[in-house]
Amino acid sequence: MVSEASIAHQAVAADTVGKGRPSSALSLEVQEVGLSFGGVHALRNVSFAAPSGEITAIIGPNGAGKTSAFNTISGFYRPKAGRIRLGDQDITQVPMHDRARLGLARTFQNIALFRGLSVLENIKLGGHHQMKAGLLSALAYSPAAKREEMDLRTEIERRVIDFLEIDHIRHRTIESLSYGLQKRVELARALAMRPRVLLLDEPVAGMNREETEDMARFILDVQEEWGATVLLIEHDMGMVMDISSHVVVLNFGEVIAAGKPHEVSRHPEVVRAYLGDERG
Repeated sequence: MVSEASIAHQAVAADTVGKGRPSSALSLEVQEVGLSFGGVHALRNVSFAAPSGEITAIIGPNGAGKTSAFNTISGFYRPKAGRIRLGDQDITQVPMHDRARLGLARTFQNIALFRGLSVLENIKLGGHHQMKAGLLSALAYSPAAKREEMDLRTEIERRVIDFLEIDHIRHRTIESLSYGLQKRVELARALAMRPRVLLLDEPVAGMNREETEDMARFILDVQEEWGATVLLIEHDMGMVMDISSHVVVLNFGEVIAAGKPHEVSRHPEVVRAYLGDERG
């Protein structure tokens, strides 16, 4: 288990993100993870690695266990067996909010933004876990809390909103935006958490070609300019093969292949279980 001292040390390192320096990307390792619900095995001895500072994709048919893997990595589920490592830390038993403090952030397959709030307000929610002001201080809006709030807003506007080219919608409410822009705002909220490892759950699902190309460009920029490790789930095989350094294939809760995109695309089990269906 990660100690409070380790969490504090990692959180200090994560503070460099968004201030013009690399994010000190971390590797992510899933080691023989098992997850079951009653008698149903969602994951069976799943092992793979997302190398530090690179883009790794998880693919597979619907029901293959991809989202279960994400929920286990992010701490929403606790595995029945196996280990999860973030850098040199074992985070298997670390609570979800402490994983965020260590630099693990994610987006969701279904957009999880707050309707009625503005784009800026939604993005700011991603950074609030880093604020040092206590609850009473924040509620009273003390000078310290006010300074932190202003610093957070300045960082988000300069580092996140400009980066994702959404300054023109920063004061609009979420429900007034197109689907593609809502997905971009959700990415912005995750980036406000200063991620060292970023989990993206179907980031281009439901997007048109132009929106998909924009999102792929932003994901590459997150890797290159922010220095973050990216792990994504995606069904758009063209995008996966274009931007990923590594691909992991799940089927029925098991890893059936892993490697470079061109290696995985020719793997017989992958063609039969997934790519073969795409080629129809």
